Order: sequence, then structure tokens, then C-alpha cells
Amino acid sequence: MDRTLNTLSGSSQAALVDRDIAHIARVMRTSLHGDLAGPILPAAYWRKRLHQLLDTGHLSHAQLCTVDSLLLQLDQFEAEPQPAWDTLAPASAALFPPPYPMSAGGQV
Repeated sequence: MDRTLNTLSGSSQAALVDRDIAHIARVMRTSLHGDLAGPILPAAYWRKRLHQLLDTGHLSHAQLCTVDSLLLQLDQFEAEPQPAWDTLAPASAALFPPPYPMSAGGQV
């Protein structure tokens, strides 16, 4: 990514940075929350991507503010305790009871 940014004109480079920032803002939180297996991409990956953008040295004030906000979101995510997926509520605590009565052996 940084090789491309160094060889583009200023307006093209700013547009690429804008698109990259928008992409990160759109997918970072979803990726961090992931699924039962954990994050799809860890916070370290997103932090590296954001620092690469900062290292280009060609960010506008608005871009810097957005990247800073995303870095603060990463800090907050890492500071929060992550849910313990292995302590999920039992199936009997489901919001909706089964539509038919169950016998003791689980047979209808």
C-alpha cells in the first residue's frame, strides 16, 4: 500500500487515503468482534494499518482526526473485557420456549 501512495499525485493520494480510512472505519469493529472463534483480524492488524497511514505524512487535518478516532476505538476495545463465550446461557434460557412440549428424554 505505501509503495502506491508514494508514487501518486497529491489529489490521487488523498483520495486513496480517504478510501482506506473509510474502509477501515467500516469494517474494523465488525472484524474485532468476530464470531465465536474470536476476532477475524486482531487489534494489532488494524493498529498497524492505521500507523501505516500516519507514516505517509500526507494526511489532512480531517484524515488525522479520523485516524486518531479509530486508534482511540482500538484502545477502548482492548481495554474492555471480552465476553467469555464458553459461559453462554443454557438452551433452556432461550427467549422463546419450544412450540411443543418435550418429554424427559428429549423425545416428543
